Amino acid sequence: MQINEDIRDASVRLVGEDGEQLGILTAKEAQKIAIQRGLDLVKIAPQATPPVCKLMDYSKYCFEQAKKAKEQRKSQKIVSVKEVQLTVKIADHDLNTKLNHALRFLKDGDKVKVALRFKSREILHPEWGTELMARFAQGCEEVGVIEKPAKLDGRNMIMFLAPKTSK
Repeated sequence: MQINEDIRDASVRLVGEDGEQLGILTAKEAQKIAIQRGLDLVKIAPQATPPVCKLMDYSKYCFEQAKKAKEQRKSQKIVSVKEVQLTVKIADHDLNTKLNHALRFLKDGDKVKVALRFKSREILHPEWGTELMARFAQGCEEVGVIEKPAKLDGRNMIMFLAPKTSK
């Protein structure tokens, strides 16, 4: 934003600190009014003809903008993606362990990426992977929902689970 002496336009439309229109003035006259009132002259709409300038306390405006941005960052919830890796010939106990990890991640509010890696000739039977992913999703259905269903991507089958939203 251009402020005070940086404004080099011949004439500007001046708006007061309360939003009232003060008319079209030269930049020098507008600057004098700003100095008399102890405020800054700030160009808020440079694309308009003539450009629109407003009388305001610029440092206070910047402080309030920074404060709003900080509040917005504070209220954001950062969702991270945790990954669980499986193989086609995983034992039941190992599958339950991975399932418990995924359930814990979902309860903490994180998304879960389930990656199933096909080794050597296992890729000839993608239905085994689809069946395993369905079992895994069924085990997570009380705390999570399928965000992206299982999809074969090269030698990997990938599925995303998201935590259920409480209503």
